[in-house]
Parts: sequence; structure tokens; C-alpha cells
Amino acid sequence: GYKIPLPVHLCFGLIPKDGIQEIKMDFVAEEDSEVELIAHCTFPNAVKVVHKMDAKMVIGKNASLKYTETHFHGPHGGIEVLPKAYIKIEEGGKYYTNFALISGRVGLLEFDYSVDAEKDSICEMVTKVYGKADDKIKILEKIALNGENARSVIKSRLAITDNAISEFKGITEGHAPRARGHVDCMEVIQGNAKAEAVPIVRVDNPLAKVTHEAAIGCVDKKEVETLMARGLEEDDAIDIIVKGMLA
Repeated sequence: GYKIPLPVHLCFGLIPKDGIQEIKMDFVAEEDSEVELIAHCTFPNAVKVVHKMDAKMVIGKNASLKYTETHFHGPHGGIEVLPKAYIKIEEGGKYYTNFALISGRVGLLEFDYSVDAEKDSICEMVTKVYGKADDKIKILEKIALNGENARSVIKSRLAITDNAISEFKGITEGHAPRARGHVDCMEVIQGNAKAEAVPIVRVDNPLAKVTHEAAIGCVDKKEVETLMARGLEEDDAIDIIVKGMLA
């Protein structure tokens, strides 16, 4: 049940223009333990790069894991980011994850996370992505609230511009008494971008409750005009507003 006092830093990336990086993660946070992982993934020159992760995480009884993953990409968009993870949260466990890809071109992102949450557990998943040019973004996040009093939030913030495409699917299932879950998706589009948001809630226990909200639209015109009145060009004003939303 050791609690690691300082964050553990993980560094991934490829400096060359092409290559493949495969990450296999088998992680166990044992009973009553606590740890924070901070991962930075850097691909400044990617033209033909594949970054693939296959992870299995087990959060033990009353244990806590916080996992933050931040990507820094170059301007070319020649990268495929393919993270897939299965997470099991045991009784009283806590799992928090924050994925951000807002620096540089996304390329292709296919994000697939699945969580089983047991009694009195907490799960919070936050995803923030900024797509440009012809970037393609596909996000699938699923949480099954299997135990009494399990709690979860899926929160997605996506911004796409030019000819980028985004597809978001957030699934929360309530299977136990007093389980509570929420799916929250907001997407901002500009130019010829295309966005799709599909929140799915499923409940098969009368004492469980799962809610959702989704919104897709453009940047608020008044906010843009306010920044332009201070001397910014329209594109710069929109960029600042979008990055503020994704911060």
C-alpha cells in the first residue's frame, strides 16, 4: 500500500521522420497504493510514424492512479496514434486520466479505452484534441459501472478546423444500485471540418442513473470580435479561444 509522493515521469517519442513505436503496459496499483504517472510523447518530425500503445491497468482496492498523457507533434501530420487500454478498478479504487493532443498536427488518432468499475470506485476520463488540415480523430471511451455507488465522468473537448474529421463515442453503463455516470462532449468546428458526437447511456438497474450532454458548434462570434478589437487577426483570435477551451 505504498503511496509514491512525487509523480513518475514517462517519456516516449521518435525524432526521425519515420518509424514504429509499440508500447506494452501491464500496470498494477496494489491495495491502498497511490501513484501519479505523467507521460510526454514527442514526435517533432513525423512523416511516416506509428505510435501504438496496448495497456492493461488494474487499480486495486482503495488504490489511486492518476495518468496524464500529453503529445507534442510536428507540422506534417504523418503520424498514427493508436492507444488502446483496458482498466479494471476494484472496490474503492480511483482512476483519473487526462489525454491531450493540441500541439502540432494530430495525423490519425484512434483512441480506445474501456473501464470496468466496481463498488465505490471513481473513474474520470478527460480527452482534449485539436485537429487541423486533414487530421482524423476517432475516440471511443467506455465505462461499465458494475458495483454499487460506482461513479464516473467521461469528458471530451475537441476542436477541428480546415478539413479535419472527428468522431466521438462515449459509452457509460449503469449496472448496479446507486451507480452514477455522466458523458460530456463539446466539439468546436471551423472551415470545412466535420464532427460527430455519439454519447450512449445504458442502464439495467432501476437505482442507477447515467446522464449525457453533447454540443457541436462554431466559436462564439462575440468572443472573436472582442479579441479582434484588441488587434488580433481573426484566425489568431479563433486559435486563442480554442486553445483556452482545451487548456
